[in-house]
Amino acid sequence: MTLPRRPEAAQLSTGPKPRGTAFAVSPHYLASQAGIDIMARGGNAADASIAINAVLGVVAPDTCGPGGDLFALVHLPGEPTPRTLNSSGRAGSGLTANDLRDMGLGEIPLRSRWSITVPGCVDGWYALSDELGNLSVAECLVPAIEIARSGFPVSVELAESLIRAHDAIGGQGSAVPLYPGGEPATDGATIKRVRLAETLDAVASGGRRAFFDGDVALGIIEASGGAVTPDDLAINQAEWIVPASINVFGRTAWTIPPNSQGYLTLATLWIFESLNPPTDPLDPLFQHLLIESYRSVAWERAQYATEPLTAPLPIDELLNPTRLEQIASTISLDSAGRWPRPKKAPSGTAFIAVSDSDDMAVSYIQSNYWGFGSGFSAGSTGVFLQNRGAGFNLIQGHPNEYTPGHRPMHTLAPTLWTKGTSLELILGTRGGDQQPQYVAQFAANHFHAGLCTDDSQVLPRWTMDQPEPGTDSFITVEPRFPDSVIAGLVGRGHSVETGAAWNSGYGPISAIDKSRDNKASADPRVSTSAALSM
Repeated sequence: MTLPRRPEAAQLSTGPKPRGTAFAVSPHYLASQAGIDIMARGGNAADASIAINAVLGVVAPDTCGPGGDLFALVHLPGEPTPRTLNSSGRAGSGLTANDLRDMGLGEIPLRSRWSITVPGCVDGWYALSDELGNLSVAECLVPAIEIARSGFPVSVELAESLIRAHDAIGGQGSAVPLYPGGEPATDGATIKRVRLAETLDAVASGGRRAFFDGDVALGIIEASGGAVTPDDLAINQAEWIVPASINVFGRTAWTIPPNSQGYLTLATLWIFESLNPPTDPLDPLFQHLLIESYRSVAWERAQYATEPLTAPLPIDELLNPTRLEQIASTISLDSAGRWPRPKKAPSGTAFIAVSDSDDMAVSYIQSNYWGFGSGFSAGSTGVFLQNRGAGFNLIQGHPNEYTPGHRPMHTLAPTLWTKGTSLELILGTRGGDQQPQYVAQFAANHFHAGLCTDDSQVLPRWTMDQPEPGTDSFITVEPRFPDSVIAGLVGRGHSVETGAAWNSGYGPISAIDKSRDNKASADPRVSTSAALSM
């Protein structure tokens, strides 16, 4: 196996470090640095995660922010099970599925006021801080507030997002600083987000009430057309839950159970390992079996990744080895099968990996969902509102039907890996529907093929376009795959297209490996990604 060379990328990897080193990996160097700074001031990994998230909401509002949702898996040394936080928001009580159907809608439009759900992020900050933090939320928000006030350089990725989103958000009050003179801010330009700084400052001093009972609350209610009510905003969205897990590659893999789609990652990898694949990721059979393992379970997501109250199967049954063995038996070594699959959805997400010098570690993900989300902001507060309501459907009686007070199907799918009570790996990515695909590829490279984190990052990736149910396998690959791999996939019945050599949409994956050489790795596909240590 000859690994392809990676492009030069600032802070791709921290390199091997001694035990007791603290790490912070995120899609933006300013955010990673904020996490390191917070830990240097006495904060732990939970505090650093909040600080990183808040900075990302300032400098990368096309991925995340306080108007979105949050999930976290937290490893505490000596504890066999990670603390697990679901801080995803619920549908408002001022709207029903019948109301939407009476409007003539067959589904909830992605860019619409009807897709706005209660944001869970701020409640998640306070839940993490109250339960596990060393510092106050106010202290953790200081870096984000300072950056929003003093200004920051626009990245290539943000500049491109602003161009794409101009028609959707250009007229929103919160978008004014992003469109100086009415035009998208350009790569390298310095912009300030003073109103967002004021909003974060209010949250720092006034807690959740400052967010859910002030200007932001009024903006949410107005933007949602009254679908989200004051009573909805009064309900705390943060909930500590039992994680989902499975034993695979000699380790325990943990993720968020439904309403998250995270179980797909775990099921994919269990099925893959059970098929006895080769250990060379540049062997066509390795990639074929990984693709088929994902396809064999991806079709069921719409039915099972739902509000737990309406889920047809509990998570223990979804990940039951007997069920997965039956699925694995339908996979051919020689040809691509046919499985129904969900529709593709674009993404706007940030994954954060943090571990502190005491080995507390956080696998943390936060998102607006579709770029800037619904296309609506909470007035001019700087808060863009997520469109997670589009994760519901309008099929009467379906487990994922739009229902007031319920949580929608969620694409956010962080993972955390342990062996006994010892932390092995923190791993996650952005990528919408494709998150389980990218995480599964990295984990298979790292654990089954035995590659280090950097080499697992560098290997080319594939993605599925999520065609209509019952159709054949259609994948797009980074063309850095050897011709033999592509030919081997085509020969097994996969339709293969090539995309960009280093596709920023296929990540960025953030990873911290605590099992081998104690290092962190950022994804070279995104120019601002950074893995820092202290």
